[in-house]
Amino acid sequence: MPEPVSHSKVSVVLGPTNTGKTYYAMARMLGHKSGMIGFPLRLLARENYDRAVAVKGAAQVALITGEEKILPEGARYILCTVEAMPMDQRVDFLAVDEIQMCTDPDRGHVFTDRLLKARGDHETMFLGAETMKPMIKRLVSEAEYISRPRMSILRYAGSRKINRLNPRSAVVAFTINDVYAIAELLRRQRGGAGVVSGALSPRTRNAQVAMYQAGEVDYLVATDAIGMGLNMDVHHVAFASTRKFDGKRFRQLTAEELAQTAGRAGRHTDDGTFGVTGNVPPLDMETIERIENHRFDDHRQIYWRNSDLALNTLEALKASLRERAEKDGIIRVREATDERALMELSRDPEIADSALNPDGTVLLWDVCQIPDFEKEWTIGHARLLDRVYRHLRFGDGRLPADWMAEHVNRIECLEGDIDALSNRIARIRTWTYISHKADWIADPLHWQGRTREIEDRLSDVLHERLMQRFVDKRTAMLVSKMNAREDLVATIRSDGRVLVEGQFIGQLVGLGFIPDEAQFSADRKVLNGAAVRVLRQEITRRIAALCDQENPAFEWAENNTILWMGETIGKVRRGNNLLRPLISIPHNDYVDGPGREKLARAIETWLTETVQTALQPLFDLTGVEMASGPVRGLVFQIIESLGSTSRQNALKQIGALSREDRKLLRGLGIFIGRSTIFMPRLLKPAAISMRARLWHLWHEPAQRFEPPKPGLITIELSERARFDDEESRFMAAMGYPVFRDSVGMFAVRMDMLERIAGKAWSLGVKGPFTMDDSLMSFAGAGGERTTAILKGLGFQVVENDGIVQFRVPGKSRGKQGPPPDQRKKSGKNGQKKTKSNRKRQKPSGDPSSPFAVLKDLKV
Repeated sequence: MPEPVSHSKVSVVLGPTNTGKTYYAMARMLGHKSGMIGFPLRLLARENYDRAVAVKGAAQVALITGEEKILPEGARYILCTVEAMPMDQRVDFLAVDEIQMCTDPDRGHVFTDRLLKARGDHETMFLGAETMKPMIKRLVSEAEYISRPRMSILRYAGSRKINRLNPRSAVVAFTINDVYAIAELLRRQRGGAGVVSGALSPRTRNAQVAMYQAGEVDYLVATDAIGMGLNMDVHHVAFASTRKFDGKRFRQLTAEELAQTAGRAGRHTDDGTFGVTGNVPPLDMETIERIENHRFDDHRQIYWRNSDLALNTLEALKASLRERAEKDGIIRVREATDERALMELSRDPEIADSALNPDGTVLLWDVCQIPDFEKEWTIGHARLLDRVYRHLRFGDGRLPADWMAEHVNRIECLEGDIDALSNRIARIRTWTYISHKADWIADPLHWQGRTREIEDRLSDVLHERLMQRFVDKRTAMLVSKMNAREDLVATIRSDGRVLVEGQFIGQLVGLGFIPDEAQFSADRKVLNGAAVRVLRQEITRRIAALCDQENPAFEWAENNTILWMGETIGKVRRGNNLLRPLISIPHNDYVDGPGREKLARAIETWLTETVQTALQPLFDLTGVEMASGPVRGLVFQIIESLGSTSRQNALKQIGALSREDRKLLRGLGIFIGRSTIFMPRLLKPAAISMRARLWHLWHEPAQRFEPPKPGLITIELSERARFDDEESRFMAAMGYPVFRDSVGMFAVRMDMLERIAGKAWSLGVKGPFTMDDSLMSFAGAGGERTTAILKGLGFQVVENDGIVQFRVPGKSRGKQGPPPDQRKKSGKNGQKKTKSNRKRQKPSGDPSSPFAVLKDLKV
């Protein structure tokens, strides 16, 4: 740009957000014969370009950004980004928006250069925050100041959970992962959100904002990119974080930075509010007061870099970039990306040697201006700049078309997730910038159209991906109706699908309503309220039909719940009678008191019949009320122990039984064995399974034990099992008494145990016996385990001439009888086998032995 015109009027329009500064500058520019405004964002430049075209026509307005140039011949008005301002273009009016960006450590030097050098022939205007006034006064002494008050009030609204935010709210986060996580939450809770971040292309951001403005979603989730003049109907701004990474470190945002973004709340004369989300500490009173009253500390320094660069040699260029400002308050910007690129490329001796003259230096510096839109200095970007420079410097001065096509075509892929599409858009924007270097490319118009087409297609697909991931239209529609307090119509289909306003919100399974958690969880209380009436009617009808069925399809689950159609409708709990557990009905919002009682009675009836069917022999014992006392006592013990008990526990009753009593017990299916009393029919799998359920329910052990599997004779117990612990007692109650060998604890089924005992007794009637194969066959085990069973049954281990033998319980060594070779001639103890001494040889009975009364071998 030529030297500033001395008579140009310089005005500085200062004020907070929503003061109409940009609108005022646009009106001033269009009132002149020619004009130019530089904006901090390509998005804002495009938005105001469209406004100017609407007033002056497309032929009169130009758009210039790093990636987009619309230059009608004879255009009089230019809308551009600050970096892309054509400084050699003379215009009557010139303005720079957001002039406080002079304080930005990355881009501030560009805005400072425009503040110092950019002027219109008749009028120059700088727009920004009041905090820039002292610095502008120091640097631009001729400036006049216009203060514009905010057109609406901005108030602090405190802290609020994200799912409690009112419609037309924007949630601000400072990492893309946080933005996506919050948008996911709003999709589930409120139907969706638009997403705005610097990583999105302008086209995608415009589409997301348009979706929000059209009311398709009521929420925005954004980075602080929305703080730069985007015009949206936002009523409330909620900060999901008040810390950000500024390129070097995480730091707390200043009150002015918070205000820049919070100021998006409220538009024109509509008031707005700001606050924080539930996971962020509330703002302190001083910060709140500063934001509400737009009172911030003045800026005392701005960033600068020499723009009058020496381009005659590479070393001269580097030296001019290192120059420092001579004015107070102006500090040199930290290393910018173009300067870093220059340093990286010039390390190559071949490139450094090629830039020893002005042509090479100018070209190298132009190549270094190619932006890295991925915002990260990567090896890939450095390699791209290296290849561009080499093609231009060492080739024919043009980028090869096939080389460009290879790179551009590789980016044209519409598959992938949001991050992949965003990265491709960033890369194609770099090629769009290159395509506007007309002297680098043989056919610039072709490549400008090609790169623009790819960016547009990628942007459209990215917008669709964002909608698919972060917008649930059915939820948004329902939430919209709820916010409007409209009555919602609910129905239940024959397959149990529950619909509200034709939208699926859950499934009625059994007597329970299951919300559609995976896809829908908007204000459940309100939606359920809309469905309550039809749900209650349908569930009441189902209970009535259920109670009228002869064989309802209930299921008693392992966790003692009663299931119907796969859903819990009742809970089995311990009653006052072992064989009659009780039923409790869980709370159900859709079942009233009478319905609960009716359902409980139906389940109790079914449960009683189920238990009785499995344990019918036990229930048959209830008909012995008129029997003798010993019979009633024995029956009581069997019922209390679920069908089997130790003989030791019933010695008194057994001793008092008459012949008629024994006949009665035999008819009832009770077997009185040598060590146990049991009912063989209750050793069947169905009966054992029911016994296990009732035992667990009654005893409530610390852990649940699996009932014995059908067909097993012996069962290994856990290593920690003891004779007196819960597992041993459980196995005994199932009809599997417990024994121990050298390996550990094991249990043996009662009927097999009696066969072992019977065989052993028959072998030992005449004296000590040696274990044979038939005993081990009955036990289904080897000699050691069979020995453990015999010892557990009370048989004594003796040795005769080094041979291990067993003696029937109750017979002493002195009464063992003669040696084997004398047993044919006499009875035991050398006596003849007379009737009287045979009678005396029968054991008199030892109360401590399970075989105390051997005459009760059979009932």
